[in-house]
Amino acid sequence: MRMPISLIKTMVYGTTTTFLAFSFIIFPKEAYEASIRGLTMWWDVVFPSLLPFFIMSEFLIRFGVVSFIGALFEPVMRPLFRVPGAGGFVWAMGLASGFPAGAKLTARLRQEKKITAIEGERLVSFSNASNPLFIFGAISVGFFHDPALGVVLAFAHYVGNIIVGLTMRFYGDDEQNKAAGSRRLSLTYALRLMHAERLKDKRPFGKLMGDAVQSAIQTLLMIGGFIVLFSVLNQILGLIHFSVILSVIITIILGFIQMPTELSPALISGLFEITLGSQLVSLTNNIPLLQQAIIVSFILAFNGFSVQAQVASILSETDIRFRPFFFARCFHGFVAAVITYYVFDWLYVEQLSPAGEAIPAFHPSPVTASIQAYEWLLQWGGLISLSTLFLWVVMTLFSYKK
Repeated sequence: MRMPISLIKTMVYGTTTTFLAFSFIIFPKEAYEASIRGLTMWWDVVFPSLLPFFIMSEFLIRFGVVSFIGALFEPVMRPLFRVPGAGGFVWAMGLASGFPAGAKLTARLRQEKKITAIEGERLVSFSNASNPLFIFGAISVGFFHDPALGVVLAFAHYVGNIIVGLTMRFYGDDEQNKAAGSRRLSLTYALRLMHAERLKDKRPFGKLMGDAVQSAIQTLLMIGGFIVLFSVLNQILGLIHFSVILSVIITIILGFIQMPTELSPALISGLFEITLGSQLVSLTNNIPLLQQAIIVSFILAFNGFSVQAQVASILSETDIRFRPFFFARCFHGFVAAVITYYVFDWLYVEQLSPAGEAIPAFHPSPVTASIQAYEWLLQWGGLISLSTLFLWVVMTLFSYKK
């Protein structure tokens, strides 16, 4: 008699969870330090950088601005990516604010029935990206101390995202995706659509603002939990030498593509958590910068299981499936790595300043702004997070009293 698949899953889940729980007990000091690292990243950078975007996106959706943008971008987004014009708003917000904002907004559009499930699976595959602040501030300057590298990483990451979106347009059956045909650009129609969308929501502005803050903070608390969990999980897997098994496989793959096998531990860490993996790549000695950039590009595009778990949690509230997103992340990782290899010599150029110090040839103001914003967050992000959470607690208590 064959054992049911569901029973096998139950046994695997239960055994794995129990084993990890005992590992946390055996290594309390290491688990605590790993959780502090994850919490610090969330507290200082993730929370204050994503909070304004999440709150503003709620206002933009409720006031009909997304419908307005969707009507204007319909002639572009529909032919290129086979998603509604509102996908242009999600794509832009996802690039500006970073993951998992793209998944959050995609799920929101699906809940509002502005996109179909198939369109949502296409949209989330290329709208969930790293923001420039993280690429230039945290990785290029914070880890590699080289702003010029950020230009290469950003170019490979965002161009790779576009390629993924163009590829995913072929995903899904037209019979399942009964999308409307492309509409001509019409400012009058877009304004009427925005006005009609705003009138649908009867809540007063104060209630709307409170709900937006509540929704944003609840999502960010969930994100913080995943960041801490995977930070600890990554540390524990290294302590119990589980990574050794993966290291053998990764070493074989790296050797096959003629990459230094010394990067294997960093790549394994990057598969779980982007920040730690990228930092380990930067700390790997005697490795050419090109090969380090290729691995970091793959890690950024793959998103890491931590971000993927966040996306899976967000998408679980809808009928958008996670599997297409996972395959898109694997494809994006491969594409970004290949792009980095071919554009590195072209984009990564240094020139000498009059003082004789090397300065990047590609150092436009957006790069400088991203670096300054990241440094500002490191200084004031914790205070912003504390103030916002205090305000949220007060609002929650006040709503209960009512």
